[in-house]
Amino acid sequence: MFWQTTRFRLDLSQPLVMGIVNVTPDSFSDGGQHASTREALTHCEQLLKEGAHILDIGGESTRPGAVAVTLEDELARVLPVVREAVRLNVPISIDTYKAGVMQAVLDAGVDIINDVWALRQAGAQQAVAAHTSCGVCLMHMHGEPQTMQTLTMQGSSIRPVVEFLNEHTQALQALGVPQNRIAIDPGVGFGKTVAQNFELLVHQDQLLGLGYPLLVGWSRKSSIGAVSGCEAGERMVPSVAAAVLAIERGARLVRVHDVAPTVQAIKVWQAARV
Repeated sequence: MFWQTTRFRLDLSQPLVMGIVNVTPDSFSDGGQHASTREALTHCEQLLKEGAHILDIGGESTRPGAVAVTLEDELARVLPVVREAVRLNVPISIDTYKAGVMQAVLDAGVDIINDVWALRQAGAQQAVAAHTSCGVCLMHMHGEPQTMQTLTMQGSSIRPVVEFLNEHTQALQALGVPQNRIAIDPGVGFGKTVAQNFELLVHQDQLLGLGYPLLVGWSRKSSIGAVSGCEAGERMVPSVAAAVLAIERGARLVRVHDVAPTVQAIKVWQAARV
C-alpha cells in the first residue's frame, strides 16, 4: 500500500511514525514548549534524528475545551515553520481545519493536510480537491473540541465511525481526489469515552475494511491515563504500547509525541514478526 502526497509516494509496507510538532501555547501535553519558529524547527530536527518519517505541524490546539484561534494567528504560527520545514526533505503534514491555512501551506509545498474535522469546514474540501497530489487524512470527531468530552458518543463507536469515514472519503473522491491520496483516522479521544476508544482498537479491522491507510493517535491521550493511572507527562510507556498494538492490528501510521521510544518498540515488533 502507498500513500500519495505532494512530494512523496509513501511506502506503507512498514509502519511510519508521524512526529508531533505543536506550535501552540496551549496543547494538552506540551503547550508552549515549541511555540517559537526556532524552537519548533529545532524540535523538527530532533524528531528526525529520533527516526520520525513524517512531521505533523499544528498551530491550533484541539484538546478538549480548546479555544479556537483566528486564521491570522494560526498562519502567523505555522507559516514561518512550514517554509523552513519543507527544506528538510521529509513529508510535512499540517494539522488544520481552516481552508485558508490549507491553501497557504499547500502553496508553500506542504505534503499532507491532516484535518480533525474531515474537511467539513467551509472551503476545506475544495482546497484539497484543487491540489494535484497532496495527501489528506480525514479524522472522525464527535461534536467539537469545546464540548466533545462533555457530550460524548452514545453506544458503540464502531459503526458510526466507520460510516462517517466511509461517507466523507467517498465525498472527497467524488470531487476527484483519488483513493491513493486519502488516509483515515478514527479520532481517539475526540468525543469518545475510554471504553469507546479501546473498542476502536479492538475492532480496528473494520476500519481497515474501508481500504484506506489507517493513521492512529493514542499518544498521551486521556484514555491512556485512565487505564494506566499516569498523568499526561508520564504516559510515554503506555502510549508506545498502544501504538504498537495499533500497528499489530493493521495501522500503517502512528502519530506520536515520543518518537525515539516508539521507533525502538516498532523495531522489536518487526524483529518478532514471522
